[in-house]
Amino acid sequence: MLRRALRDNGLSLFFLLIFAAALIAQAIAGHAAYNDDEVMHAQLEHQSPETLSFWRYVTSSSFGNAVMENWQSEYLQFTIYVLATIWLVQCGSSESKEIDKTGLESDADQQVGRHIRARSPKLAKAGGWRLLIYSNSLLIVMTLIFIGSWFGQSVTGWSEYNANQIEHEQQGVSWASYVGTADF
Repeated sequence: MLRRALRDNGLSLFFLLIFAAALIAQAIAGHAAYNDDEVMHAQLEHQSPETLSFWRYVTSSSFGNAVMENWQSEYLQFTIYVLATIWLVQCGSSESKEIDKTGLESDADQQVGRHIRARSPKLAKAGGWRLLIYSNSLLIVMTLIFIGSWFGQSVTGWSEYNANQIEHEQQGVSWASYVGTADF
């Protein structure tokens, strides 16, 4: 049973594993860099450094900001890739459509609407707005993840920015003001 579950979900488990490994590696490297910066800053100011434990770092705005910034750029790239591959082609690329098949595919090609098959998903059979959502689901999901990571990065960056402002005895800013800064 376990062996079958592993086989049937191998791709998802593989990507979950490398996702976790990348997140852990980012946490380890970010923790070291954060504490190195704190030590260097403290030496310049002739103060004792305020380093963070690993667990305190991974729950900090600094780590959250770094993760959200990475996700934001990756999901923006993926969203643009999805959009671009609808209309643009690249001769010789296995990821590209054939030159004469640019643009949106027909219902017959997508096997939706009156061209559905018995094993087609319910949304492919539905029609109307549900079919529109189904037909654009990858683009919708990637766009929502990008917007979510953008918002997450804005909130964690704002928190980190205000912490730095307070550390340097300056006044914090509102979220809306932070979003308008060059730091964001």
